[in-house]
Amino acid sequence: MIEGVQIKTLRVIPDERGFLMEVLRNDDALFGGFGQVYLTTAYPGVVKGWHYHKQQTDCMTVVRGMAKIVLCDMRAGSPTKGEINEFFVGEKNPVLIRIPVGVAHGMKAIGTETAYMLNVPDRPYDYQNPDEFRLPPHGGPIPYDWSRKDG
Repeated sequence: MIEGVQIKTLRVIPDERGFLMEVLRNDDALFGGFGQVYLTTAYPGVVKGWHYHKQQTDCMTVVRGMAKIVLCDMRAGSPTKGEINEFFVGEKNPVLIRIPVGVAHGMKAIGTETAYMLNVPDRPYDYQNPDEFRLPPHGGPIPYDWSRKDG
């Protein structure tokens, strides 16, 4: 696992009315502060990535559908520099991923429905000076193949 990445299994509490799922609490070990909450979607097969932050830590999960969330450690001097982690997250595997500063990440919606990803970064988005650095999803500096792996 990439150094500094943390995973929290999310507890789903069902009853006859539906279910409740706590995503992030301020007393969680991986909570680093509150910046904002946002929801983004990806249609089946769509890749959103790569990007990384120089100041912001993300805490993300998929609340509807399924997605492959992939991380790549881009940090100079990190003992896990260049390491890649894949996580399959969503309705079939409700987990929260804490992504540290300098770790590039992207997602691909898998399955047949739109994936809804919820992110709780520790900083609000700064429209005047965005802390978001993008890399090409295919053929760039990260040696990752987003295609489905059959077999």
